[in-house]
Amino acid sequence: MRSIWNGAVTFGLVSVPVKLYSATEEHDAPLHQVHAADQGRIRYKRTCEVCGKEIPYKDIARAFEEDGQSVILTDDELSHLPAETNREIEVIEFVPMSEVDSIRMSKSYFLEPASKSAKTYVLLRKALEESDRTAIVRVTLRNKSRLAALRPCGEFLLLQTLLWDDEIRSPDFAGVNAGVKISAQEMELSAQLVKSLSRHFEPSEFKDEYQSQLHALIESKMKKGDTVRTPEAPAVEGTGDAKVIDLMEALRRSVAQSNEREESPAPKKSSAKKAPAKKAAKKAPAKASSSKTAKRSASKRVG
Repeated sequence: MRSIWNGAVTFGLVSVPVKLYSATEEHDAPLHQVHAADQGRIRYKRTCEVCGKEIPYKDIARAFEEDGQSVILTDDELSHLPAETNREIEVIEFVPMSEVDSIRMSKSYFLEPASKSAKTYVLLRKALEESDRTAIVRVTLRNKSRLAALRPCGEFLLLQTLLWDDEIRSPDFAGVNAGVKISAQEMELSAQLVKSLSRHFEPSEFKDEYQSQLHALIESKMKKGDTVRTPEAPAVEGTGDAKVIDLMEALRRSVAQSNEREESPAPKKSSAKKAPAKKAAKKAPAKASSSKTAKRSASKRVG
């Protein structure tokens, strides 16, 4: 596992150096889009809707738009925001875990003690265990200030980011209970059904059937040789002056141009205006050549 963030949990005057690791990962088969006719990959380009050109990432800025007006924010301006450099997991308060609604949970991360001595880390974990409390903390991840819950998870501490209050939507439909009457018998039968299906939750008993069958389908087609050779994309000219070309082709062209320059004779110091006259003299009589040369020289002076 590779840590994605280094910092410290702080509460009171206590500081616990920690490393942050993502606690979850996806195992979906990485499918991509191709052209059905020739199996070429479908790529998406960053294009400007005003000039129509493909824009390199270094020239892309971020903006906030409202009422037809845009505020452009540069990377330099964003880098000076306080949240950008904050490397602390600041404990705000300790609350019962039951008060943190699961609808607020976003992503989960493991915390590992970053110092040689894990005493303060273990002390914090045990304090949360014995008090049956969860720490509500503030942390900056990927340049965004987030609210999170810090709680024990076995021998480790688990950080779960929380959605802000204004990110939780309220149902805009009403009248669910209007005119609904539940009889005692219906309630009793429902309770019996719940009891018959009641057991302890074992996550390992459940599998992603769709992904399992998708992987099996892919493996089956590969074993049968039902595959096509992935085509190599040809050199593509980008919009504007940018060109996307193969590195080997670029090297070959560079060597060819270098060889051509070495084989060509060194240019004479005579003026460019006299050179065409000498070349023309070999193919035509002297009088005609001098006449044509005079006309070209005259036209150049007029231009």
